[in-house]
Amino acid sequence: MGRLSGKTAIVTGGARGLGAATVRSFIEEGAKVVFGDVLRDEGEDLAKALGPDAAFLPMDVRQEADWQRAIERAAAFGPLGILVNNAAVVHMASLLDTTNDDYKRVFEINQFGTFLGIRSAIVPMKAAGGGSIINVSSIDGLHSSAGLSAYSSTKWAVRGLTKNAAIELGPYGIRVNSVHPGGMYTAMGGSERSSVEELNRDVYANFAIPRVGMPEEVARVILFLATDEGSYCTGSEFVADGGWFAGMRNPRMPTS
Repeated sequence: MGRLSGKTAIVTGGARGLGAATVRSFIEEGAKVVFGDVLRDEGEDLAKALGPDAAFLPMDVRQEADWQRAIERAAAFGPLGILVNNAAVVHMASLLDTTNDDYKRVFEINQFGTFLGIRSAIVPMKAAGGGSIINVSSIDGLHSSAGLSAYSSTKWAVRGLTKNAAIELGPYGIRVNSVHPGGMYTAMGGSERSSVEELNRDVYANFAIPRVGMPEEVARVILFLATDEGSYCTGSEFVADGGWFAGMRNPRMPTS
Protein backbone atom coordinates (compact mmCIF):
# COMPACT_ATOMS: atom_id res chain seq x y z
CA MET A 1 0.00 0.00 0.00
CA GLY A 2 1.08 3.59 -0.62
CA ARG A 3 3.43 3.05 -3.56
CA LEU A 4 1.68 5.91 -5.40
CA SER A 5 0.86 8.14 -2.44
CA GLY A 6 0.78 11.79 -3.44
CA LYS A 7 0.67 11.04 -7.17
CA THR A 8 -2.02 12.00 -9.67
CA ALA A 9 -2.73 9.84 -12.72
CA ILE A 10 -4.78 9.89 -15.91
CA VAL A 11 -5.91 6.54 -17.37
CA THR A 12 -7.74 6.26 -20.69
CA GLY A 13 -10.09 3.42 -21.54
CA GLY A 14 -10.55 3.10 -17.79
CA ALA A 15 -14.14 1.96 -17.51
CA ARG A 16 -13.56 -1.77 -17.91
CA GLY A 17 -10.98 -4.45 -18.62
CA LEU A 18 -7.30 -3.59 -18.23
CA GLY A 19 -8.09 0.10 -17.78
CA ALA A 20 -10.41 -0.53 -14.85
CA ALA A 21 -7.92 -2.95 -13.28
CA THR A 22 -5.24 -0.26 -13.59
CA VAL A 23 -7.46 2.41 -12.04
CA ARG A 24 -8.26 0.11 -9.09
CA SER A 25 -4.59 -0.75 -8.51
CA PHE A 26 -3.59 2.92 -8.59
CA ILE A 27 -6.30 3.86 -6.08
CA GLU A 28 -5.29 0.97 -3.81
CA GLU A 29 -1.72 2.29 -3.84
CA GLY A 30 -2.71 5.81 -2.84
CA ALA A 31 -2.99 7.70 -6.14
CA LYS A 32 -5.72 10.08 -7.20
CA VAL A 33 -6.96 9.03 -10.64
CA VAL A 34 -8.83 10.72 -13.45
CA PHE A 35 -10.01 8.13 -15.93
CA GLY A 36 -11.79 8.56 -19.22
CA ASP A 37 -13.84 6.35 -21.50
CA VAL A 38 -16.64 6.47 -24.04
CA LEU A 39 -18.51 3.96 -21.83
CA ARG A 40 -20.26 6.48 -19.61
CA ASP A 41 -22.41 4.17 -17.47
CA GLU A 42 -19.58 1.76 -16.68
CA GLY A 43 -17.23 4.65 -15.93
CA GLU A 44 -19.63 6.43 -13.60
CA ASP A 45 -20.35 3.19 -11.74
CA LEU A 46 -16.66 2.47 -11.25
CA ALA A 47 -15.92 5.99 -10.00
CA LYS A 48 -18.78 5.76 -7.54
CA ALA A 49 -17.47 2.44 -6.24
CA LEU A 50 -13.90 3.75 -5.82
CA GLY A 51 -14.73 6.92 -3.91
CA PRO A 52 -13.48 10.51 -3.94
CA ASP A 53 -9.97 9.78 -5.19
CA ALA A 54 -11.34 8.60 -8.55
CA ALA A 55 -12.96 10.91 -11.10
CA PHE A 56 -14.55 9.73 -14.34
CA LEU A 57 -14.79 11.85 -17.47
CA PRO A 58 -16.59 10.91 -20.69
CA MET A 59 -13.67 10.98 -23.08
CA ASP A 60 -12.90 10.38 -26.73
CA VAL A 61 -9.11 10.21 -27.01
CA ARG A 62 -9.29 11.54 -30.59
CA GLN A 63 -10.52 14.91 -29.34
CA GLU A 64 -8.05 17.52 -28.06
CA ALA A 65 -10.80 19.21 -26.04
CA ASP A 66 -11.38 16.00 -24.10
CA TRP A 67 -7.68 15.75 -23.33
CA GLN A 68 -7.68 19.33 -22.08
CA ARG A 69 -10.59 18.56 -19.75
CA ALA A 70 -8.73 15.53 -18.40
CA ILE A 71 -5.57 17.56 -17.78
CA GLU A 72 -7.57 20.27 -15.99
CA ARG A 73 -9.43 17.75 -13.84
CA ALA A 74 -6.18 16.05 -12.88
CA ALA A 75 -4.70 19.41 -11.88
CA ALA A 76 -7.51 19.75 -9.34
CA PHE A 77 -6.15 16.60 -7.66
CA GLY A 78 -2.49 17.64 -7.84
CA PRO A 79 0.54 17.70 -10.16
CA LEU A 80 0.22 15.18 -12.98
CA GLY A 81 2.74 12.38 -12.49
CA ILE A 82 1.32 9.41 -14.42
CA LEU A 83 -0.39 8.89 -17.76
CA VAL A 84 -1.61 5.50 -18.99
CA ASN A 85 -2.62 5.52 -22.65
CA ASN A 86 -4.81 2.42 -22.64
CA ALA A 87 -7.84 3.25 -24.81
CA ALA A 88 -7.95 1.08 -27.93
CA VAL A 89 -10.19 -0.76 -30.36
CA VAL A 90 -9.56 -3.84 -32.46
CA HIS A 91 -10.82 -4.53 -35.98
CA MET A 92 -10.52 -8.07 -37.31
CA ALA A 93 -10.69 -8.43 -41.09
CA SER A 94 -8.49 -9.41 -44.00
CA LEU A 95 -6.52 -6.69 -45.75
CA LEU A 96 -8.90 -6.93 -48.69
CA ASP A 97 -11.93 -6.50 -46.46
CA THR A 98 -10.54 -3.64 -44.33
CA THR A 99 -12.11 -0.42 -45.56
CA ASN A 100 -10.50 3.01 -45.42
CA ASP A 101 -12.91 4.02 -42.67
CA ASP A 102 -12.13 0.85 -40.68
CA TYR A 103 -8.42 1.54 -40.82
CA LYS A 104 -8.71 5.24 -40.05
CA ARG A 105 -10.90 4.60 -36.99
CA VAL A 106 -8.41 2.15 -35.49
CA PHE A 107 -5.51 4.50 -36.26
CA GLU A 108 -7.24 7.54 -34.78
CA ILE A 109 -8.04 5.84 -31.48
CA ASN A 110 -5.04 3.58 -30.95
CA GLN A 111 -2.18 5.64 -32.32
CA PHE A 112 -3.33 9.24 -32.76
CA GLY A 113 -5.08 9.13 -29.37
CA THR A 114 -1.82 8.01 -27.78
CA PHE A 115 0.06 10.82 -29.52
CA LEU A 116 -2.44 13.39 -28.23
CA GLY A 117 -2.13 11.97 -24.73
CA ILE A 118 1.65 12.17 -24.67
CA ARG A 119 1.66 15.69 -26.09
CA SER A 120 -0.99 16.85 -23.62
CA ALA A 121 0.99 15.52 -20.65
CA ILE A 122 4.33 17.12 -21.47
CA VAL A 123 3.74 20.60 -20.08
CA PRO A 124 2.13 19.53 -16.78
CA MET A 125 4.70 16.78 -16.23
CA LYS A 126 7.60 19.16 -16.90
CA ALA A 127 6.07 21.56 -14.40
CA ALA A 128 5.79 18.71 -11.89
CA GLY A 129 9.48 17.84 -12.33
CA GLY A 130 8.89 14.55 -14.15
CA GLY A 131 6.50 11.69 -14.56
CA SER A 132 5.81 8.30 -16.07
CA ILE A 133 3.92 7.68 -19.30
CA ILE A 134 2.84 4.11 -19.98
CA ASN A 135 1.53 3.30 -23.45
CA VAL A 136 -0.42 0.06 -23.75
CA SER A 137 0.62 -1.58 -27.00
CA SER A 138 0.10 -5.32 -27.53
CA ILE A 139 1.89 -8.54 -28.27
CA ASP A 140 0.72 -7.64 -31.80
CA GLY A 141 3.05 -4.64 -31.58
CA LEU A 142 5.94 -7.14 -31.52
CA HIS A 143 4.69 -9.63 -34.09
CA SER A 144 1.32 -9.96 -35.81
CA SER A 145 -1.53 -12.29 -36.75
CA ALA A 146 -3.67 -12.66 -39.86
CA GLY A 147 -6.66 -10.35 -39.92
CA LEU A 148 -5.12 -7.62 -37.76
CA SER A 149 -3.62 -5.23 -40.31
CA ALA A 150 -5.14 -2.11 -38.75
CA TYR A 151 -4.74 -3.11 -35.11
CA SER A 152 -1.22 -4.49 -35.39
CA SER A 153 0.14 -1.58 -37.41
CA THR A 154 -1.14 0.90 -34.82
CA LYS A 155 0.33 -1.11 -31.96
CA TRP A 156 3.72 -1.19 -33.72
CA ALA A 157 3.37 2.57 -34.16
CA VAL A 158 2.70 3.03 -30.44
CA ARG A 159 5.89 1.12 -29.74
CA GLY A 160 7.90 3.42 -32.02
CA LEU A 161 6.27 6.57 -30.65
CA THR A 162 7.16 5.38 -27.15
CA LYS A 163 10.84 5.25 -28.01
CA ASN A 164 10.83 8.68 -29.64
CA ALA A 165 9.04 10.22 -26.65
CA ALA A 166 11.44 8.54 -24.22
CA ILE A 167 14.41 10.10 -25.98
CA GLU A 168 12.87 13.56 -26.17
CA LEU A 169 11.40 13.68 -22.68
CA GLY A 170 14.06 11.92 -20.64
CA PRO A 171 15.96 15.15 -19.88
CA TYR A 172 12.83 16.45 -18.14
CA GLY A 173 12.53 13.44 -15.87
CA ILE A 174 9.65 11.95 -17.89
CA ARG A 175 9.91 8.22 -18.49
CA VAL A 176 7.98 6.60 -21.37
CA ASN A 177 7.51 2.85 -21.74
CA SER A 178 5.22 0.47 -23.59
CA VAL A 179 3.41 -2.53 -22.15
CA HIS A 180 2.61 -5.47 -24.41
CA PRO A 181 -0.18 -7.72 -23.12
CA GLY A 182 -0.98 -11.05 -24.67
CA GLY A 183 -4.45 -12.52 -24.44
CA MET A 184 -6.48 -11.21 -21.52
CA TYR A 185 -9.90 -12.18 -20.24
CA THR A 186 -11.54 -8.91 -21.21
CA ALA A 187 -14.25 -7.90 -23.67
CA MET A 188 -11.58 -7.33 -26.34
CA GLY A 189 -10.03 -10.69 -25.51
CA GLY A 190 -13.22 -12.70 -25.87
CA SER A 191 -14.79 -12.70 -22.40
CA GLU A 192 -18.21 -11.86 -23.87
CA ARG A 193 -18.07 -14.88 -26.19
CA SER A 194 -16.27 -17.60 -24.25
CA SER A 195 -15.67 -18.79 -20.70
CA VAL A 196 -12.19 -18.95 -19.19
CA GLU A 197 -12.29 -22.73 -19.49
CA GLU A 198 -13.20 -22.60 -23.18
CA LEU A 199 -10.44 -20.12 -23.98
CA ASN A 200 -7.87 -22.11 -22.03
CA ARG A 201 -8.81 -25.27 -23.92
CA ASP A 202 -9.27 -23.83 -27.41
CA VAL A 203 -6.65 -21.07 -27.56
CA TYR A 204 -4.09 -21.25 -24.77
CA ALA A 205 -3.49 -24.96 -24.17
CA ASN A 206 -0.05 -24.92 -25.81
CA PHE A 207 1.21 -21.64 -24.36
CA ALA A 208 4.11 -21.69 -21.90
CA ILE A 209 1.57 -20.61 -19.28
CA PRO A 210 -1.45 -22.54 -20.58
CA ARG A 211 -4.22 -20.13 -19.70
CA VAL A 212 -5.63 -16.74 -20.58
CA GLY A 213 -4.28 -13.78 -18.64
CA MET A 214 -6.29 -11.69 -16.23
CA PRO A 215 -6.29 -7.88 -16.54
CA GLU A 216 -5.06 -7.54 -12.95
CA GLU A 217 -1.86 -9.38 -13.93
CA VAL A 218 -1.01 -6.83 -16.63
CA ALA A 219 -2.14 -3.96 -14.40
CA ARG A 220 0.61 -4.95 -11.96
CA VAL A 221 3.22 -4.39 -14.69
CA ILE A 222 1.73 -0.96 -15.39
CA LEU A 223 1.76 -0.23 -11.67
CA PHE A 224 5.47 -1.03 -11.44
CA LEU A 225 6.23 1.43 -14.24
CA ALA A 226 4.09 4.09 -12.59
CA THR A 227 5.98 3.84 -9.30
CA ASP A 228 9.47 5.08 -8.51
CA GLU A 229 10.55 1.43 -8.59
CA GLY A 230 10.79 1.81 -12.37
CA SER A 231 12.96 4.92 -12.13
CA TYR A 232 15.64 3.68 -14.57
CA CYS A 233 13.23 2.21 -17.13
CA THR A 234 12.41 4.19 -20.23
CA GLY A 235 11.96 3.56 -23.94
CA SER A 236 11.45 -0.14 -23.31
CA GLU A 237 8.89 -2.87 -23.99
CA PHE A 238 7.42 -4.75 -21.03
CA VAL A 239 5.79 -7.98 -22.14
CA ALA A 240 3.10 -9.78 -20.12
CA ASP A 241 1.83 -12.49 -22.45
CA GLY A 242 2.05 -15.87 -20.73
CA GLY A 243 4.95 -16.78 -23.01
CA TRP A 244 3.05 -16.17 -26.27
CA PHE A 245 5.99 -14.39 -27.88
CA ALA A 246 8.39 -17.11 -26.77
CA GLY A 247 6.60 -19.68 -28.91
CA MET A 248 4.10 -22.52 -28.60
CA ARG A 249 4.54 -25.93 -27.05
CA ASN A 250 4.43 -28.58 -29.80
CA PRO A 251 2.52 -31.64 -28.54
CA ARG A 252 4.65 -33.88 -30.80
CA MET A 253 7.92 -32.83 -29.22
CA PRO A 254 9.66 -34.23 -26.12
CA THR A 255 8.81 -32.65 -22.73
CA SER A 256 5.51 -31.30 -24.07
